[in-house]
Amino acid sequence: MIETVYALYLAITIALTIWVARTLSRNGIVFLTQCFGQNDTLAQSTNHLLVVGFYLINLGFITLTLSLGSEPATIPEAIRFLSAKVGLAVIVLGAMHFFNMGAIAKFGRKVNDWLNNNPRPATA
Repeated sequence: MIETVYALYLAITIALTIWVARTLSRNGIVFLTQCFGQNDTLAQSTNHLLVVGFYLINLGFITLTLSLGSEPATIPEAIRFLSAKVGLAVIVLGAMHFFNMGAIAKFGRKVNDWLNNNPRPATA
């Protein structure tokens, strides 16, 4: 039974990671293009790098969490096991998304200013 639970965990979390990465990549390119002063090449390159980093961090997290917790012996324990692990993976996916959006917005404004040769004064 434990092999089935682990297989379900991997299938669910990897599928979620792929779906979120594709969704963010497809819809985020508009945001990146705006942040980078309509520079499509820079936006596409940044988008691709973000997707690769997103996959690496999330797949690493997913595989690391395989060893956490005690192995379920019953169906109710298996459901709790899966819900806890999948829930944790979803929270990490969401946290990464908000972190990336904040970092891109901050960095994108700087790049946009650099591209327009209008540097902002340094703030303390």
